[in-house]
Amino acid sequence: METEVVNGLLTLKFNMIQTVALGVIMYYFGVFFRNKVHLFVKLSIPASAIGGLATAFFIAFLRYKNIIGVHFDLTLQNMLMIMFFCTVGMNASYKLLMKGGLLIIAFWVICASLAALQNIVGFLVTKVLGMNTLLGIISGSVSMMGGLGTVGTFGNFFENAFKANGAVEAGVTCATLGMVAGSALGGPLAEWIIRKHRLTTPHTELIGQSKSSKSDQSSDYEEVGAFVQEEGMLLDPLDEKEDFVNGPHLMKNLSLVLVAMGFGSVISYYFNKTGILLPAYLVTMLVAVFFRNIGDFSKLIKIDTKAIGMISDVSLAIFVTMVIMSLNLPQLLELVFPILIIMVIQIILVLIIAYFGVFYLLGKDYEAVVMSAGLVGFGLGATPNALANMQTLMLKHGKTSKAFFVVSIVGAFLIDFTNAILIIFFIGIAK
Repeated sequence: METEVVNGLLTLKFNMIQTVALGVIMYYFGVFFRNKVHLFVKLSIPASAIGGLATAFFIAFLRYKNIIGVHFDLTLQNMLMIMFFCTVGMNASYKLLMKGGLLIIAFWVICASLAALQNIVGFLVTKVLGMNTLLGIISGSVSMMGGLGTVGTFGNFFENAFKANGAVEAGVTCATLGMVAGSALGGPLAEWIIRKHRLTTPHTELIGQSKSSKSDQSSDYEEVGAFVQEEGMLLDPLDEKEDFVNGPHLMKNLSLVLVAMGFGSVISYYFNKTGILLPAYLVTMLVAVFFRNIGDFSKLIKIDTKAIGMISDVSLAIFVTMVIMSLNLPQLLELVFPILIIMVIQIILVLIIAYFGVFYLLGKDYEAVVMSAGLVGFGLGATPNALANMQTLMLKHGKTSKAFFVVSIVGAFLIDFTNAILIIFFIGIAK
């Protein structure tokens, strides 16, 4: 670990390996703290958000007191993000896609409508405040639905091509605040829906089977978290036989992921060289989709979904923790007034669409609840936030058959193309 004086402040510089190590440590700090505070379990707040925010606030405090600065090398954060999206692509089987076809289309339409409304909100607020309306677009679906990756791509483009000064800062501020809000609000919304509609979840069914029904249904909801932890039911009991993944299987599937990442990196490089800006994670995911479906039809490549799931879980947990812990909270204060106005409206908009658009229109059942939590995650932050929300919810209440897959495909795949088209359309309006 190196030290350097930056702007008169002694700064600790974490290299890429040390940054990942700290991310792992803070993730498990979040796990520990979450288990100690029942409210976090009750509200389904992800451990990655707890550990990451604790780090970000502590670093901000050290900087504010001029004690010491901290700099992270986030090179491996990008690798973990690409690895995670690659595992999403590895799960995108054509056969599975056909099974969830109508649900995917319906969820996609809802998400596309939300992206359009986010741009309208950003455009109107900046118009009213007398700001450059392009900053409203960057504060809309670019940062909300697109996340930090899309901000990084379009923010510089807005500043260089349209002289929209502050586009990057506004986009990063919205994306980072949105990521925190998406992680913090998805679980509580889902818990509120479950209680309000007294929904039956996979784990409440198990409680009903294993306990005498002396208490009413509302008390069962209060006991779900404690019962799941006491019984150790982090996965459905039916999955226990299939949960074992040996070393060779894990190595084979990790090798496939890494090879897909390599091909995706090369293809992305040549696309960017021709002036076609495609994020590396998106290209890599398409390569992984190709690998998966070639394997399904030719039987030449056999993908173990359990092993892929393990790789996905690890990369997701560390990636989200690193993103949140590296937030520059003091920088967010510079654009606090207009950003807060936009963010409050965006949050209300996403919660409304998640409740009335997703839950009501897609079945009013537990599956729809999990998708609602997912929409809050990537509607305000990024797809990893959505999947972390759903993963945390399912660990507490039980698995779903389609929600995880539907949100993964729409949030990390279909909506990117839709969002790009919407951004181009609204740029024309804003100019």
